[in-house]
Amino acid sequence: MRLPSLLLAALLAVAARADLERTHWRFDLGTLPLSEVYTPARGYGFDLGTQPTPDNQPFYFSVNVPEGNYRVTLTLGDPRTAGDTTVKAESRRLMLEAIVTQPGELVTRTFVVNVRTTALPPPPLNAPGGSSVILDDREEGSLTWDRKLTLEFDGPMPRVGLVEIVPADVPTVFLLGDSTVTDQRGEPGASWGQMLTRFLDPTVAVANHAESGETLKSFLTGLRLAKVLSQLKAGDYVFIQFGHNDEKQQWPQTYAEAHTTYLAYLQAYLAEVRLRGAIPVLVTSVQRRTFDGAGRIRNSHGDYPQVVRELAAAEHVALIDLDRQSTVLYEALGPAKAPLAFGNDGKDPTHHNNYGAYELAKCVAQGIRAAHLPLAAHLAPDFKGFDPAHPDAPETFRLAASPVRSSAPLRGN
Repeated sequence: MRLPSLLLAALLAVAARADLERTHWRFDLGTLPLSEVYTPARGYGFDLGTQPTPDNQPFYFSVNVPEGNYRVTLTLGDPRTAGDTTVKAESRRLMLEAIVTQPGELVTRTFVVNVRTTALPPPPLNAPGGSSVILDDREEGSLTWDRKLTLEFDGPMPRVGLVEIVPADVPTVFLLGDSTVTDQRGEPGASWGQMLTRFLDPTVAVANHAESGETLKSFLTGLRLAKVLSQLKAGDYVFIQFGHNDEKQQWPQTYAEAHTTYLAYLQAYLAEVRLRGAIPVLVTSVQRRTFDGAGRIRNSHGDYPQVVRELAAAEHVALIDLDRQSTVLYEALGPAKAPLAFGNDGKDPTHHNNYGAYELAKCVAQGIRAAHLPLAAHLAPDFKGFDPAHPDAPETFRLAASPVRSSAPLRGN
């Protein structure tokens, strides 16, 4: 009786290996049996205990793919009913926002998703490094680091038909930073890095390597920089935003004084990026919500933003001054409304919710255009520009929520 079971297991293993070697995946979620749930052996399926339901609950669909960039083409809509579909990828990266379809209307949309694992090329003999990125405990189970391309379908009436996935040879925008940049895994928190995908077109990928609590030093010792450099190629972009945690003198192991160590580490990062023919972009840290009695934002970052500005000028590196843009944004909202852009129902003065992250991503997109980066050619066609002095009204902002929620404190908060 054991032979058939062993034979079946062997056949499943062969099928799984063959699936990983594929270069084109095509599924019709409108006809796919709901029993087709994701398993490593199957290599695809409805995931995380979800599936399409009559009451329009959000659902996930995953496909086992090798590390890399993938162009995803979706057919959205339904022959019989109206649809309103928002699509996110991996850990809540916003890809498509509120695609509305009428009964019988089908539309096609395309975007690019970056998939990665923790694996690193083994270092040469006697060289420092390691074979894997060192994750912290809050990253356990993260959709960011597994060998799956995971799509999340949200909205009042998610309607999804065909899903096609093919490898994409496109420029990659790597994001390096801390919790104000990272892909926050659960509602209601969010960061600008996971919203930036919404404002770029399907000819570029975003690889968000930022993580909560990170500093220039820890990003290096945790082999996160090594991971980025192992994938970096000529023509890619590397956005670098650190400072929130580097400035903390109560963290002596990772504290970096603004004019010396912090500056030196930034210079080293720029040199490594340029060595590989990629384009570095310096980003000043978003400000904290620290109003004075006159309704102005106090600078909570000391000299760190100015050091970044001066380095960008000296090294002829593009600068996105999110420190100043966020200050304008918060002051435009004012002390009464600015908390509507922040996490924990506005009690968190540092980290953002969906609205705040969305507005800051618009600031970054505008910064790309203002810096005359070649990347500006890859901005989404419907991005018409953004003035943080005239933000979208927080009271009318709507973004379909993800089913995953988290109340865990952010590392470094």
